[in-house]
Amino acid sequence: MGFIIGFLVTLVVTAIALIIISKIPLGVEIDGFDKALVSAFVFGILNAIAHMIDKIITLNGLLTWLVFPIVFLINVLVFGLTARLVEGFRLRSIWSAVFGALLLSVINSILFRVLGGIFPVVAS
Repeated sequence: MGFIIGFLVTLVVTAIALIIISKIPLGVEIDGFDKALVSAFVFGILNAIAHMIDKIITLNGLLTWLVFPIVFLINVLVFGLTARLVEGFRLRSIWSAVFGALLLSVINSILFRVLGGIFPVVAS
């Protein structure tokens, strides 16, 4: 049950983060909350696959700081690929993907920190 709640919270938090990012003039456009939810779901799947690749590249986290640019590039690619796969989620330029991926990480971190204090299931 905790996994399902955690998954749903992650989905909603990521969708909210995407909506927030779309309100900032970076060239990230989302047609509505329903498209943000679909984007969050697709992003989550692609991010899980990318996380496996990250673990291999960084030797299970031991070399994260040495290959940080590669890991960040993978995150940008996942963000951009999500926009390509989801109708109603658009990027105006490569810079939109770069700043969008960066902001998504920052906003998600903030939201999860706040929610983790309120709902312990989110923090675990």
